[in-house]
Amino acid sequence: MKVLICDDDRMTLRILEFQFKREGFEIIKAADGREARKILEENNDVDLLIADLYMPFINGMELITFMRDTLQRNTPIIIISMVKVEDKARQALELGADAFMTKPFEMEELMNEINKVKNKIELGTWLKKRLLHAST
Repeated sequence: MKVLICDDDRMTLRILEFQFKREGFEIIKAADGREARKILEENNDVDLLIADLYMPFINGMELITFMRDTLQRNTPIIIISMVKVEDKARQALELGADAFMTKPFEMEELMNEINKVKNKIELGTWLKKRLLHAST
């Protein structure tokens, strides 16, 4: 699984990179939203985007909109933030994020969210195959 981690906090990037590599994930890092946007434009094989809500240049909400509306991709998105504001969490989910998590979080919690996302992907793939098979 190829994961793009976008956060302007270097420590968060390092911790997530270390943990995800231990889990066998391929990691791409971006230090801000503008860098993440460029990576997403050039790579259509990102399996999961984890992005901070508040970043320079392009924030997490704008990345969601970019993924869903501009690129028209259904790539799973998890938004992370130091601040839990119910309105922002609701807005992120309405824009198309799959989950919203407040920092600090336990790595186990994040892995649980990732597993939920992976299960959705696998279920969607299975359903597509079943529908294709049923129509032939």
